[in-house]
Amino acid sequence: MIQKRPILEPQALKKLADLCAKGEHCSGEMIEKMRKWGLSEDAQTRILEKLISLKYVDDERYTQFFVHDKIRYNRWGRRKIEQALWLKKVDSNIASSVLDAVDDAEYLEVLRPLMASKYRTIKAESDYERSMKLIKFAMGRGFTMDLIRRCIDEGVVDSDGDVDFIEE
Repeated sequence: MIQKRPILEPQALKKLADLCAKGEHCSGEMIEKMRKWGLSEDAQTRILEKLISLKYVDDERYTQFFVHDKIRYNRWGRRKIEQALWLKKVDSNIASSVLDAVDDAEYLEVLRPLMASKYRTIKAESDYERSMKLIKFAMGRGFTMDLIRRCIDEGVVDSDGDVDFIEE
């Protein structure tokens, strides 16, 4: 069995700087990588401070991009994004301030078409059952109950039985 050589501090700094140059990463991800490489906590602290001072790592910048991407491309709601940021060990103050800056209209812009397409596929025996399934689906995507309720309340059923969630 071949034994791996431990990564030295300068090598780790270069590897992480190269990684950060290719895309946004948060400090939690960097610490986790260094921990896996077996670097001491002192070395981890020094490397992370260097990456932050050189602007390779910026948790607020990372969070802004992360939130934008998860809303637009993954079509997630606030709760699911909060949970993902918590798993990445992003400071809750940073996460909250970035998420608070997102307007409800942006979430609704994503939620309306999601709910409209899901509505067509739900098999239910009553409107109540259909609403409960729709709520469960939207909550699983991380949307808050107030936004879900707004979408359900403003939904209009067409003559063909489809529902269109309209903007106010």
